[in-house]
Amino acid sequence: MIVIAGVLLGALIGAVKARKRGGNTLDMLQYGAVHAIIFGILGLLATILTHRVLA
Repeated sequence: MIVIAGVLLGALIGAVKARKRGGNTLDMLQYGAVHAIIFGILGLLATILTHRVLA
């Protein structure tokens, strides 16, 4: 669940950041994809750590 939230939040943050910098649609897609991947990996690590601590 944390991974999905991270991916969605990352995509949104990336698209907003590209729009603020004056990027076009492809720039927003690229920034969104990169941020989604980064936030998804961080969410995966958070999920693993949570499961190890609680188990």
